[in-house]
Amino acid sequence: MFSSNVYIERRKKLKAEISNGIVLFLGNQEVPFNYPSNTYSFRQDSNFSYFFGLDHPDLAGVLDIDEDKDFLFGNDVEIDDIIWMGKQPSMKEQGLKIGVENTDPLSSLNEMIRNTLKQGRKIHFAPPYRGETIIWLSDLLDIPHLLIQEQVSEPLVKAIIKMRMKKEAVEIKEIEKMIDVAWKMHTTAMKMAKPGVIEQEIAGTIEGIALSYGGPVSFPVILSINGQTLHNHHHGNTLVEGRMLVTDAGCENDLHYASDITRTVPVGGKFNRRQKEIYEVVLNANLKGIDAVKPGVPFKEVHLLAATEIAKGLTALGLMRGDPAEAAKKGAHTLFFPHGLGHPLGLDVHDLEGMNEDLVGYNEEVIRSKEFGLSSLRFGRKLQEGFIMTIEPGIYFIPELIDIWKAENKLAEFINYDMVETYRDFGGIRIEDDVLVTATGHRVLGKPIPKTVAEIENLMK
Repeated sequence: MFSSNVYIERRKKLKAEISNGIVLFLGNQEVPFNYPSNTYSFRQDSNFSYFFGLDHPDLAGVLDIDEDKDFLFGNDVEIDDIIWMGKQPSMKEQGLKIGVENTDPLSSLNEMIRNTLKQGRKIHFAPPYRGETIIWLSDLLDIPHLLIQEQVSEPLVKAIIKMRMKKEAVEIKEIEKMIDVAWKMHTTAMKMAKPGVIEQEIAGTIEGIALSYGGPVSFPVILSINGQTLHNHHHGNTLVEGRMLVTDAGCENDLHYASDITRTVPVGGKFNRRQKEIYEVVLNANLKGIDAVKPGVPFKEVHLLAATEIAKGLTALGLMRGDPAEAAKKGAHTLFFPHGLGHPLGLDVHDLEGMNEDLVGYNEEVIRSKEFGLSSLRFGRKLQEGFIMTIEPGIYFIPELIDIWKAENKLAEFINYDMVETYRDFGGIRIEDDVLVTATGHRVLGKPIPKTVAEIENLMK
C-alpha cells in the first residue's frame, strides 16, 4: 500500500473533476469456484484500489462532492473470523491508513444511498463488470440490473481515465518491479524451450515464478508453438525442432500493478533461415515503433508506422509485393498483422479497458477505424507524458485467414499467395515491450529481456 497522502491526493483530484453529488466505489467480493467457502484468489477492483488502496473484500467507498468528505464502509471482524484469519485491523485503523476519517459498517451504506436519492442528488458510479457488483448496485439504487450499465456516469469515467492514464512515479516503480519479475519468467521459458518439453511444464513454471514474487500472473499465460493463434491458452503441445515458441506473459504485485511482455524463440535455441528472416522483420517493427513514441504523437500513427515496416520487410522477402506504404495504407499487411500495436498498461493489463475502450483510446481528433486489423487497435489518440504503452507487433501465418483471402483473391496486387502457401506451417512471432512516455520521448521499462537473435541464441545455448 502507498502512503495515505497518495490516496488523499487522488481522491482530492477526482472530487475537483466532478461537479456535484456523490461518487460510489464498490469493492469486489469473494467469488466461489465450486462451493461458497472455497473461493478464487481475491482480486480487488482496480478503481477501488486506486482511490482507497485496501485489498480485501466487502468494502465500499463514497466521495461526497458537495460536502467534501470521504467515507469508507466495511465491517469489523468478529471472533469467528479471527479464529480462521487471525487478528485483523479495525475499519477505523484501516481508514487511517488511507486518510479516511469517516468509517461506518457496511449496512450504513444503504441508508446513505437512500438519503442521497431522496435529496435528488446525483450518484456517480463506474461501469461494473462482475455480476455480484451489478446486483449490489441494483439493490442499492433500485435500478433493474439490466439497466445498470445505462446509468454509468460518463463524467466519472472520463475523470478516472484522465487520472489513471498518467502514471505517478510510485506507480512506474511498481510496474518496473513486475517487469523485472517478467524477466525471470521469460528467460526461464527460453531456457526450457527444448524439443520434447510439453508446453504446460513451461507455462506452470513461469506462473509459479510470478506467484513466488508476490502476485499472480496479470492474465492467463499465452504460450504455444502455435503462435498463429493470438491468445493461445492451450498448453498441451510437445515442443519440436523447427517450431517457434510464443510466450506472452506478465505478473502483478500486491498493489495490482502489471507487466506484459512477449518473446518468441526457436525450439532448441537456434533460428533457422526462414525463422530468422521473419523474426528480424518483427523486431525492426518493434524497435521502430518504440523509437516513434513521444508526447503529442497519435498512437495510431505509431501503429501505422509499424505496419508499414512489416510490409517493407515482407516485400523484401517476396511474401508481399508492390509499394509497401500503399500496401499498408490499403490494409494488405493485416493478413499477417491483424491486431493493434499495443495498449495502455497499469493497474489492469489492458489498462482501463472496462471503462469504455473508445473513451480511453479515442476522441474527437482520432476516431476508431472499422477496417479489419485497424479496428483492433485499442488506443489511437495522442500520447502524453506518463502514459505506459505496450509495443507488440507480430507476424502470423493463419491458415484459415489465408484460405479466405486467397479464395477472394483479396489485395492480390500486394500479396504473393503462392509463396504465402509455403509458410502455412510457420506459426507466428510477436515481440512486446512496456514503454513509458517521458517528457522528451520514451523509456523502455525494466531489466532488458533478450530479444535480438544473438541475445536469444546466446541465452538458450
